[in-house]
Amino acid sequence: MIILDIILIILLYSFFAISHTFLALSKIKRTIAENLGIKIAFYRLFYNFTSIVFLLALFIIAPHPDIIVYDLQFPFDIITFALQILSLCGLIWAGKSIDWEEFLGITQIKRYYRNEYNIEDLDEKPTLNTTGAFKIVRHPIYLFSILFLGFRPTMNLFYLILFICTVLYFYIGSFYEEKKLIEIFGNKYIEYKGQVSRLFPIMYFRKKYKIEKA
Repeated sequence: MIILDIILIILLYSFFAISHTFLALSKIKRTIAENLGIKIAFYRLFYNFTSIVFLLALFIIAPHPDIIVYDLQFPFDIITFALQILSLCGLIWAGKSIDWEEFLGITQIKRYYRNEYNIEDLDEKPTLNTTGAFKIVRHPIYLFSILFLGFRPTMNLFYLILFICTVLYFYIGSFYEEKKLIEIFGNKYIEYKGQVSRLFPIMYFRKKYKIEKA
């Protein structure tokens, strides 16, 4: 039954989202660091690897109801595809402000083997990004990922459910992420938070409108 398929997809995604968030909590990483010591340097790579495995398992195990929600016709399919390409460009732009070796966990291992790893960093050395795409929203990677995943000329039920779950996960997960950033950067992040919108560039366009109006 379709309803049961939908429920199972949501449950599987929820398991991924909860486990992913749980393993990213600072208190969990501190507990692991107490047991592993300096080998916490390998945790980020492990975290990313298990995330990929869980996602692949979700796609394999989850039912795929063969229902097309919509199939856009010309010229709307071309317009939607063009918007998807633009959002991909935005995603690449936002990614330029990120240290991908640190994000993936490679730099941590390099520091470990050079005996330069600081256990207080836990699984990564945090940085506060406020330039580039981060001037528009506090989570540009989430924003452009949502746009990229959402602009599809053809949408089936399985993909739509995953898309809705992903949007909710990004939004809810951003609160946990910002809590950690406030712990690390304190007033600097609180000030940044007061000037830039979370996911959608409301403050950015308000400021821009006022400047142009003046």
